Amino acid sequence: MNRVKILFMGTPDFAIPSLRVLLEEGHEVVGVVTQPDRPKGRKRVLTPTPVKEVALEYGLPVLQPERLRRPEGVAEVAKLEPDLIVTAAYGQILPKAVLDLPRLGCINVHGSLLPRYRGGAPIQYAVMNGDAETGVTLMYMAEGLDTGDMISKVVIPIHDEDTAGTIFDKLSVEGAELLRRTLPDLIAGRVTAVPQDEDAATYSPTIKREDELLDWSRSARELFNQIRGLNPWPVAYTHLNGEVLKVWAAAPPTGQASLEQAPGTVLTVKGNGIEVATGSGTLWLTQVQPSGKKAMDAAAFGRGGGIHPGDVLGAAAPTEGADEA
Repeated sequence: MNRVKILFMGTPDFAIPSLRVLLEEGHEVVGVVTQPDRPKGRKRVLTPTPVKEVALEYGLPVLQPERLRRPEGVAEVAKLEPDLIVTAAYGQILPKAVLDLPRLGCINVHGSLLPRYRGGAPIQYAVMNGDAETGVTLMYMAEGLDTGDMISKVVIPIHDEDTAGTIFDKLSVEGAELLRRTLPDLIAGRVTAVPQDEDAATYSPTIKREDELLDWSRSARELFNQIRGLNPWPVAYTHLNGEVLKVWAAAPPTGQASLEQAPGTVLTVKGNGIEVATGSGTLWLTQVQPSGKKAMDAAAFGRGGGIHPGDVLGAAAPTEGADEA
């Protein structure tokens, strides 16, 4: 395999296995581009991205432009003279000036089976929508949002016990292995990229606050998918007695018929959790987080008197600041 100079772009944990693969395979990684350090936690401590931490472990040059599309950002990248740019969850759209730099192009490790779920939250939407499978697509990058030609794919199933977090971890590893298998042929010019079917394209926009709110008139299965699709971030929520109650986990629904009780009504509080009426069937909540407290076992929340049969979830508007749970 011809030795090429590779510039890696990535930010969260998802990207780390892909960066490690490049290094393990002996490629010349000339630098890493990642998002700027951001304040985190209650003390707002300036914190490097996960990818930056790994890059520094290996002594790699790190670039952190606030806006890559600005001339100074493009100039920084151009100085490294990459033959190939590899991105994985970088978090910024690459401008044409950057896309045109490497002779072998720019490729992206994208966490969905394109053209399904273009955009920034493909893993969460796949779980929230109850998809039976998902995967990773290795693609050439173009000026549009995840519109480039597809090079290779890997498919994995989504099980009921999966959350966005577990799928994130699985696809992180699968994407890195796909990159490992595909790069030799790509560098040698032996890959045939396939255009995406624009008619089949769907999008996964950034999760908004309203996407996190549980609507109890939906079916138990839809709510179950929403809860696990928002775990571990940003976490689904409802309202209880005017305060936010985050819902981290629920048991898979058993397909019960609709009930006479209004959706959101708490039916049972016992050892295996909190049973809630929905628009179709009931849903057992297994892990919740009351306002101002840590996440806890739902049954323990009930035993502590935090919730009772007959309470109605989502019935009241949140109090000011309650969404800080």
